Amino acid sequence: MLRAVVRGHRLSSADAADVVQTTWLRLAENLDRLEDPSRVGAWLATTARRESLRTLRKLARELPAERPPEPPHGEVAPVDRRLLQADRDAALWAAFARLSPREQRLLRMLATDPPPSYKEIGRTLAMPIGSIGPTRGRALQRLRRGLGGLDGLPA
Repeated sequence: MLRAVVRGHRLSSADAADVVQTTWLRLAENLDRLEDPSRVGAWLATTARRESLRTLRKLARELPAERPPEPPHGEVAPVDRRLLQADRDAALWAAFARLSPREQRLLRMLATDPPPSYKEIGRTLAMPIGSIGPTRGRALQRLRRGLGGLDGLPA
């Protein structure tokens, strides 16, 4: 009977077993308070329903949020975030080191602030202005492939 009452609340099998066990424990704790022994079945059913509802309320409070809340603005990033960023940065620099020296120089020049004009880049790298964009595109594509879809970086 207790399992049927608990199953009606759609608890997991582990939680349902806990509720049944707790119900029997409550009976043992309150046996001296029962006035009419013929009503023990109704008392058990009521107690099982109450314990089931208590378990459901407890489970609802424990459900994790789909996404953890963001820390308040200005707060230091958690250690795990810094470690992940350090791993990502190390992978990025390792992939960058596998590029040719010419591609590395080109990407470094394009990443400066403010970036030099294509005319200056062409003169410095002895590269025709028309090949700067395509060379940059191929270098970035090789860099992306070298990272293998690392999270946090554009594909």
